[in-house]
Amino acid sequence: MITSKHRVHAALNRQPVDRVPVFMWFHPSTVERLAQLLEIPPAFVGEAMGNDVRMTWVNNNYAMEGIVHQNEGESHVDLWGIRWTKEGDFNQITEYPLRRASREELLEYSFPSEHLEFLLQRMEPVVAAREDYFIGCDVSPCVFEMYWRLRGMELTMLDMVEDPELAYEMLGRCAEFAVKLSVEACGRFALDWLWSGDDVSGQFAMMMSPATWREMIKPHLQRVFTVGKAHGLWVAHHCCGALRPIIPDLIEMGLDVLNPIQCNCPGMVPLELKREFGRDLAFMGGVDTQGVLPNGSADEVRRATARLIEGMTSDGGGYILAASHTIPPETPDENIFAMYEVAGITREEILDRAAEIRSVARASR
Repeated sequence: MITSKHRVHAALNRQPVDRVPVFMWFHPSTVERLAQLLEIPPAFVGEAMGNDVRMTWVNNNYAMEGIVHQNEGESHVDLWGIRWTKEGDFNQITEYPLRRASREELLEYSFPSEHLEFLLQRMEPVVAAREDYFIGCDVSPCVFEMYWRLRGMELTMLDMVEDPELAYEMLGRCAEFAVKLSVEACGRFALDWLWSGDDVSGQFAMMMSPATWREMIKPHLQRVFTVGKAHGLWVAHHCCGALRPIIPDLIEMGLDVLNPIQCNCPGMVPLELKREFGRDLAFMGGVDTQGVLPNGSADEVRRATARLIEGMTSDGGGYILAASHTIPPETPDENIFAMYEVAGITREEILDRAAEIRSVARASR
């Protein structure tokens, strides 16, 4: 029987697979609903639904997504000095530690290198499943996104214009911490891919010109990619929004897998990207979480999913089924199961996995 690890490797190598690999992310409210439906703890929803990839955060995304508050307004200050506050379903930044910093104070800022062991320990339960699952380590955010979390978006953009030498130095220091984490993770864990991330695009265009990205961001991000390639791993990269102008650059840098393919953004139609770049790049994402999935009928979801999978695997693979964002809470259960059914994962299979999870949980009490 083919394992998830073999399935993902085969798909990325454009080799035959029993079904398309899946790595789906759910909105927290969707997770709660599916957990109740399947009668399992929320932490096991991805496993029950058939995710083939196991991964966790070891960089600042851990502080954003890995620390969960139950009540509105609860907050924490992370190892970087950033204050996160629960607003709605997610943690949002409410204090930027370098917002009021002078040039000298910026250059004196220290990243939390003394906490590398604490951060990397998050990988230990993930790699415990390395025999069966495709294992990833997420070292994002790597460059621009890390700097603005420290400085604030407006001042980050201002630094890049008014003091590009300072901005380049600080962006490089952000990358250096991601590189440290990458080197340690790749050296000690049995990984299948190194996952980087740096949101530099919005819904309609990039946040900066492609030329500015190439000058200020690309050299630093390249250092992260190089670590993964040097260890013989696939390199995956997450960037939301309309990043079409820099996809050729990412390929040149050695990128293997691009995520999340926000299909509602200009230039990000999945099948068009596949036709143009599919020979050199694999894709993860593209499921329309703004239109068809939450708002269409189950039959419409089946047809859309079938078109997506068929088009994105036209060369025999190179695709992991995933959402263009988290699956929103307004998505009907029937639509979720319809999408999985087309991907080759039946409702019965999901229910069987959930029953096995409950059985293991009872046996371990």
